[in-house]
Amino acid sequence: MIIILSPAATDNDLDELLTNLKDRGYGVHLSKGVEKTIVGVIGAHDDVKPMIAEQLSSLAYIERVVPILKPYKVVGREFHPDKSIITVRGVDIGGQKVVVMAGPCSIETEEQTLEVAKAVKAAGASILRGGAFKPSTSPYSFHGLGEDGLKMMAAAREVTGLPIITEVMDARDIELVSRYADILQVGTRNMANYSLLQEIGACRKPVMLKRGMASTIEEWLQAAEYIANKGNYNIILCERGIRTFETYTRNTFDVSAIPALLGLTHLPIVADPSHGTGKFSLVSPVAKAAVAAGCDGLMIEVHPHPEKALKDGPQSLTPDHFAAMMQEIAAVARAVGRYV
Repeated sequence: MIIILSPAATDNDLDELLTNLKDRGYGVHLSKGVEKTIVGVIGAHDDVKPMIAEQLSSLAYIERVVPILKPYKVVGREFHPDKSIITVRGVDIGGQKVVVMAGPCSIETEEQTLEVAKAVKAAGASILRGGAFKPSTSPYSFHGLGEDGLKMMAAAREVTGLPIITEVMDARDIELVSRYADILQVGTRNMANYSLLQEIGACRKPVMLKRGMASTIEEWLQAAEYIANKGNYNIILCERGIRTFETYTRNTFDVSAIPALLGLTHLPIVADPSHGTGKFSLVSPVAKAAVAAGCDGLMIEVHPHPEKALKDGPQSLTPDHFAAMMQEIAAVARAVGRYV
């Protein structure tokens, strides 16, 4: 349930309420918005919620107590009505700007990484993406360069100033990846790896949570709740397509999930049309659809020579194709009151 404080509530009133709740053994999450201060209460059983609501409503500084029936609490709009904006090295994700994250699927060489970083920045990208640890269905595929790949991304950041986002696959690697990355990425295969999510929640690093390849929107939001419940509210959601009966595309990109999430959660929403389609010719059209639907950002795979890429060449744009796409999505963004 959530407790909404009256506008006249003081800091002492808030401290008294938090102490009251913690003494009862409940988890508490605080959200201070422009107009409202809201306290989320975690751990109260349904049978005692009416009694707690009655007790707390008698306090002069409590405006009202609202039960939340959804299985996700902290990431829901009820807890935080205002849209969350996550700032990473001066880049705001969740504001009026559609933030573009671009780069190679896999970090291969220092030269490739720097070439792509310079190209995507020149075209208007704000964040460099790349994989140092690569999950794969096949044990014989390329699985990334590990820490060497992280060092290459960090070197590209020094030259271009672009923040970097990269995937962490194992809780044992969180500390290592966090030393280099500005945003941790949880991939589709790990969306339901709850121990990993909890560890990331404890580390407070900004995180982008990709939708599981066969998960519902509710399951996805509950996965985000695992991170938020540990105190890390710096969460970005990424729609990357789901597995359906269709085989022409790599996945079925669920563009309807974007406006649905805008009503359900305060978290920023990024779209990944590269993984969502698996075909470079479909990336730009689906990216434009995602911007029109209200996404806060895009994640695009770019490679100087897709035909030689060690991973996901068929869905990678060349730098020239990426620059052309940026011009197209800029026009769509302007049409819906945003900019790139």
